[in-house]
Amino acid sequence: MTTTNHEPADWLTQEAFDRLTAELEHLSGPGRAEIVDRIEQARSEGDLKENGGYHAAKEEQGKAEARISYLKSLLRRALVGAAPADDGIVEPGMLVEAIIAGDKTTFLFGSREVAGDTDLEVYSEQSPIGAAVHGVKSGESVTYTAPNGKEITVEIVSCKPYSA
Repeated sequence: MTTTNHEPADWLTQEAFDRLTAELEHLSGPGRAEIVDRIEQARSEGDLKENGGYHAAKEEQGKAEARISYLKSLLRRALVGAAPADDGIVEPGMLVEAIIAGDKTTFLFGSREVAGDTDLEVYSEQSPIGAAVHGVKSGESVTYTAPNGKEITVEIVSCKPYSA
């Protein structure tokens, strides 16, 4: 799939794409209906100014609508497919082992959505560190300026295609 606008594309595994599509379908259908039912039930309880259930349901509705909007945008611009080639180059879909400011860390380069429910740290291409390491090869180092103004050196120890 290619993008037709100027939004950056996010690489997703087929599994992540399918999981997010199912979440969108649930939120847009049964999930939305459940929230509307809770709002209506809370409304029937009387004074809305002091109705905690009503306000909680409205807040949940706002969060659900924001997630729906996010998922639609993400899925529209997603590049779905197999992990990138095992060529040692940092690109979306790679599990990267690096030394960042002297500390060894492992992270997924790409979308948080690919990592799912794992505790894996994720850096996107749009993040300062992500922009700095994109295209860097194993064994190479790069320095970037962090949002706090500090110069940080990142050495790429290794990178390999991520598999959930």
